[in-house]
Formats: sequence, structure tokens, C-alpha cells
Amino acid sequence: MKGDSLGQDLITLINNPKYSDIEILCEDEKKLFACRAILAARSEIFDSLLYNGMKETYETQISFPSINSVVMKIIIEYIYAGSIKEESLTEDNIIETFFAADYFQLSSLKDFIINTINNVNFVTPELLSKLTEMIPLTEDNIFLNSLIEMVAIIPLNTIEFGRLSITGLKYLLSYTYENEVTFATPEYEVFRYSVILAAKQVSNYAYNIFTERLPPLKQIRNSVQVKNEFIINKQIAKKLKPLIKFIDFRRINAQIISDIIEPLNIIPIEIIQSAYRNIAISSDSNLSNTRGKSINESDYVWDMSACGSNLVIKDDGKIVLAGKRHYRHKHKHRSVRGKMLLENKGIFEWDVIIEENCDSAWVGVCSSENFNYDRSAGKQSTGWVLSSDGHCRNYRVLIKNYCTNFGDGTIVTVHLDMNRRTCAFTVNGKRYRKVLEWNNLPSKLYPVVSIRHPGRCRIQPHLSTNDAF
Repeated sequence: MKGDSLGQDLITLINNPKYSDIEILCEDEKKLFACRAILAARSEIFDSLLYNGMKETYETQISFPSINSVVMKIIIEYIYAGSIKEESLTEDNIIETFFAADYFQLSSLKDFIINTINNVNFVTPELLSKLTEMIPLTEDNIFLNSLIEMVAIIPLNTIEFGRLSITGLKYLLSYTYENEVTFATPEYEVFRYSVILAAKQVSNYAYNIFTERLPPLKQIRNSVQVKNEFIINKQIAKKLKPLIKFIDFRRINAQIISDIIEPLNIIPIEIIQSAYRNIAISSDSNLSNTRGKSINESDYVWDMSACGSNLVIKDDGKIVLAGKRHYRHKHKHRSVRGKMLLENKGIFEWDVIIEENCDSAWVGVCSSENFNYDRSAGKQSTGWVLSSDGHCRNYRVLIKNYCTNFGDGTIVTVHLDMNRRTCAFTVNGKRYRKVLEWNNLPSKLYPVVSIRHPGRCRIQPHLSTNDAF
């Protein structure tokens, strides 16, 4: 009923001819109806357009030839109600809506749009490509920077060619070059993706032969026969030129440069020589193979202050083991969480090595809220774990036969995607599916294991193939 809710009553006015005194003509020639007083009260731009003492003050129609009706309706909804529904924003309109919000100086709507991009599963490579074709790269463009930082935490080798444009890739690499931004892709894979993307612009033939010549890191030890095709190489070098200065060859293994990159004859010889020189004289032998803040470089250790009774932490926090002391419930598991807080956006990966199994060791993640370290993580609502018997568990949700049983010496890799709040596991090198049944992962998590005597587990950052090269 009218009068019960101001917000609901104002929503009934949106695009309602009965209560409107001005028509808004949009880019697609559709008309929307609005009240000029509400528009002016909520936007300085509308105020200056509709009450400037000029002819617009007295006319009943105003035109916006660069804003379509879908976007304008979102703007009007926000002006009237002070909010919009998250589902109103789609991949087709979110960029245009942000620009419209910027034009009408609606800063809170701009903030909402940026938060929506961070919280909703948008196709960010495509959005970045679209946006970079529209605006120049500037340090203060919050919307563009947010998109770049979201794409930066997606490994490039998982982005299909065609989803990210050359311009979009250039923006990504220039923004993250020598910048402390969280980045997921080793530099060789950056080079590989850049070359193959450039080759795809030349021809399907060039794309196919360079896909063969540049193997992924996990296949790098395979022999590669390099052919020299002058015309194609020259064309690819031209397409690659805007990207080259944003690839940090110092971070690529010298043997890879020598055996794979240099023979391609698509990189200027002075850049190759400079890379060799920097690698040879570099005093920083610990230069990471990944630019920015590597997702996998956190100091993964067990937290002594968040540890169940009868568990002992050793080796500077890297190992936890269950003591021999007996309890009334001698088969009871105890839990310990890692020190590192996994939050915000990012993809986090770490290894847990089962140095000694204990009739069901549990590996996974937990929340700090209402978590009891003297119980098994899998029997609690704030624990999400994989058991050495191959089952996944979260409180009353038991997922049987997720993987095969595993025992002493097993390496379990936890893959936690905080962008989509999903978790998956790799066991002894075999990657298993995302545990889609865990659709309630919170925004703050910690690594966790649950063991009982004689269990012993080690935690370490996950080593990629390039780390081990």
C-alpha cells in the first residue's frame, strides 16, 4: 500500500507517464518518462540541464544521443530509489552504465558497479578488451584498474585466445609491469600467450605453428623443432611490438630463452642480449618467475595459537604432528589452521604433504568463526575438507568417492578460488573437479588439517612447473 515504504512508492514513479513532466529521448530513439524535480534534486548535471534558465528549462523533452534506454533506465532507477538491483547490470551494459554514472556524477552508483564486478561472475577478459578500446590507460581510472586486477589473477593459459584482445593484453601487461599487483602467470607463459595471440592476428597457419613451437611450461622439456619462416615471423614480430616492452625477460629461465625463444627470430636481438646480460649479472638470484605479488609466495605455516590439544608444531611451523598421549576418546581428531588469512580476491594454492597418515587425515579450509580445534574440521559447519579415504565433507554434507584413497607421502594441493568462492584438490598430480556442493564458502578462510596419532603433515607453497625448472 502507498505510504508504507518511501522507497517502494518512489519506484512506482519510474518511467510512469502519469507522474512525469519530462521525456528523455535516448540513443536508440526510445523515450523514458521522468520527473524533472527528482532528477535535479539527485544530480547536479540534471539540475544544470533542466534549471539553467535556458530553453531546456521550459521544454518537455531532453535528448541524450549517446546513452541507450536500458542504461538510462538504470540511471533513473538509481536516482529515484537510491539503489539498483545487481541483476540489472549485465556484461552488455555495465561499462556504459559506469560511464553514464560518471557523467551524471553519481559516485555511489559508480562504487556499486565496481563492487558488482568484483562480486559477480562477469566475463572479465571480454570486458577489459571492450573497455580498453574505449578509453586511454590512466592511473586514476578506478573502473579500468579494477578490471585489470581481476584479469591479472586469472592464469593467462586458461583464457581462450580471442577472449582478450591485443589492446586488452597490452593494458594488462603495462599496468602490472614492475608493479606490486597480484599476478597469476609466470613470465614465460606471458610471453607464450602474447606470441600466440599475435600469431592468431596474422593467420590460422601462424597460430597453429607457434602454438606447436611454444609449449606450455608443463611440457617445456619436450623437444621443439623450430622452423624459420621469414614472412610469418616478421608479421608476428610487428603484431607483438606493442607488447614486448612489457614482458620481463629477466624472469624467464635462461635455458628457455636460449632453446625456445631466441630461435623463433621474432624478438629483437638487443632485447635477447639484454635479458642474458641481466640474468648473468643480476645480484638478485631470488627474482621470481612471476611479476608483481605472486599468489603462491605466502609464508604458509601452521598457527600455534589455533591448534588443537595434543598436536605439536615443528620445523618453524611447517610440520604438525599428533602426539602419543591417550584420551578417553582415543580416536578423536584434532585440527590446526594455517597462519595465513585467505580473503578478498585471488587464487590461492598450497600443498599439504601427508608425511604419515593416520586413518583419515583431513585437508582443506576453515573459517575462524565457531571453529573448535579439538574436533575434526569435516564435522563442523565452518570446515571444508578432503579425507585420505577419498571423501569430501562439510558438517552434514558428505561427498563420497571424490578421489581415490591416499596415504603416506601423498601431496594434496588445495586450489582455492576466492573470486568465485570455489575449492578443488589435486592428489599426487591428478586434478579433481571443483567441489560445487560447497556453495557457501565465506569471504575469509584459512588452510586447515585434522589428524590423530600418528598423523604428520607438512604445509608449503604450491610449486609450479616453472618453479621447479
